[in-house]
Amino acid sequence: MAYKISGTLNENARILVLKESDWSIESNVEKSAGSYEVDSLVSGTKTVVAIDGNGEIVGYGSVSPEFYGGDRGVFGGGYNGSSSENTIDYITISTTGDATDFGDLTVARRYPAGSSNGTNDRGVFGGGYTTTNVIDYITISSTGNATDFGDLTAARYSLSATSNGTNDRGVFGGGDASGDSNIIDYITISSTGNATDFGDLVIVRDYLAACSNGTNDRGVFAGHSTEVNSIDYITISSKGNATDFGDLTGIRQALAATSNGTNDRGVFGGGYDDANFINIIDYITISSTGNATDFGDLTGTRLQAAGTSNGTNDRGVFGGGFTGSAINIIDYITISSEGNAQDFGDLTVARRDMGATSDA
Repeated sequence: MAYKISGTLNENARILVLKESDWSIESNVEKSAGSYEVDSLVSGTKTVVAIDGNGEIVGYGSVSPEFYGGDRGVFGGGYNGSSSENTIDYITISTTGDATDFGDLTVARRYPAGSSNGTNDRGVFGGGYTTTNVIDYITISSTGNATDFGDLTAARYSLSATSNGTNDRGVFGGGDASGDSNIIDYITISSTGNATDFGDLVIVRDYLAACSNGTNDRGVFAGHSTEVNSIDYITISSKGNATDFGDLTGIRQALAATSNGTNDRGVFGGGYDDANFINIIDYITISSTGNATDFGDLTGTRLQAAGTSNGTNDRGVFGGGFTGSAINIIDYITISSEGNAQDFGDLTVARRDMGATSDA
């Protein structure tokens, strides 16, 4: 649920919010005089009624609620240079500062992929190394250890994941399963259970990255360990094979991706080309097709970072990675504005090969 209404009261009142689709009461809360908000609503037109302490109606009207996003980012798993991690960290994306311990994954692993159903508040981490089919889940707004969700259709690592947000479908694409894979499978994030076959990527890919434009329903996948520059896309709510989208500005693998959700911009940061660690950030307009454009640079060259964002609130973050050793650096960007990344803070543990997601 990712919508809210706001207004101003001249006196204390009870606010009733009715869904005009079926006239059920969606919210019933007391609010003090002055500015107020009622959040955690679903989309759709509302009738809002304000009732004072004497039971008299002091205000009413029909409104369309405003979309808002969540602001907690989480980084799960990874490799610290000597062993795989089960660590989950979290940050408040709109601020800057160091990450805080959240809890643990069910299985310590590197190269998992993370996604979520946005402000519906469930995050999932799938796959990882050693080659596993494990999917586990967390409630992003509540710290604690992850819980078993189910299994991927095939055990694999260095895969990628994205979702159509509050529409509740998560997809996992590519990976290494005793060889590079073109597999796409999907889950319903708010439930538990095993993944189902979705279709295939255009080419086999591992060490790739993915993002989406959320409820607008397009997911994109880019990068590969053979350093291709191609980008594929899918319609997340419709099963089927991926289609060619265009190309990154250069060939690379082990990159990270995120987006500003329904604002429609995807960004890809870092990675490795055929000779070097790189700091490049590219961007695309997800709802169109075409080649990526240069956005700016990360604060340093690195590969195997993880990316997430607070969606329409427009901040993207890239955490961790490898520069010859695992690092704890978190960078941030304003996704709608090209430019170089800035320092955000540090992870609790220096590591690479994580999954990341948020409640946006």
